[in-house]
Amino acid sequence: MKRRKFITQTTAGLTAVGMLSHIPHSLFGSMKIPMPIGFQSYVLREDIGKDITATLNKMSGMGYEYVEMCSPSGYKGPFEPLVKYSGSELKTLIEDTGMKCTSSHFTFPELKNNLDERIEFSKALGLNDMVLSYGLHADTIDEVKANCALLNEIGEKVKSAGMTAGFHNHDQEFKIKFDGRPAYDIILEELDPDLVKMQFQTQVITLGYKASDYFKKYPGRFISAHLQDYSKSDNSKEIALGNGIADWPDFFEAAGTGGIKVVYVEMESNPATLRDSAKYLTNFNM
Repeated sequence: MKRRKFITQTTAGLTAVGMLSHIPHSLFGSMKIPMPIGFQSYVLREDIGKDITATLNKMSGMGYEYVEMCSPSGYKGPFEPLVKYSGSELKTLIEDTGMKCTSSHFTFPELKNNLDERIEFSKALGLNDMVLSYGLHADTIDEVKANCALLNEIGEKVKSAGMTAGFHNHDQEFKIKFDGRPAYDIILEELDPDLVKMQFQTQVITLGYKASDYFKKYPGRFISAHLQDYSKSDNSKEIALGNGIADWPDFFEAAGTGGIKVVYVEMESNPATLRDSAKYLTNFNM
């Protein structure tokens, strides 16, 4: 058996049983990342609101395969021009560009107050994942637990509809602590892993938290990740993936253990880095 075929089959098998993180760098050689790459639509919200077809064609040309949308009716603002489209119409617009959309961000108010309609929209859009983008952190641990309990209830309805509910972190869940523990750790304990999965935003590397540590500690709890990288001389400055402080071989070795199925590049402060980041990922060698 050729070496590449052996490595591919071995990696696929070990990923399936959550053991990818234990494979040493040397085994991979020239292996590519084991999941498709996408981008988060929020970083190009103005462009997408004005001309979604042209924007997605441009991103596809860079090598991106997936777009993660933001719910137009929940986010409004630049996304409001898309509210006129039904879920199925938006699905057609996206797929006509060659892109895929299996995940979208939603706000807490729309999931709390309009869940049935949002589920129907998501099914028509062809989503696998309905991700809460913000809102579980709070000033007290009891409030955090109450928010998680509500998301569990939402997750149960989403699961019944054939999709997966998710939660996307920001830095607040790591800055807020209870008895020295990040709120994010409390959230992981309170969310039912059968009802709500996690989408890890790697931004928190700037606070000293590594995605790979969480993937290994909580195997199978994650469905996707948002990728950012930051300057070695100024960790508040976003730069293209592979040029900063993030250890991407470490990230991707642990990604299978965590359950990651797709990664989304999100370069909010500098969208121009989207092209270089796609190039880095498509040529990535583990």
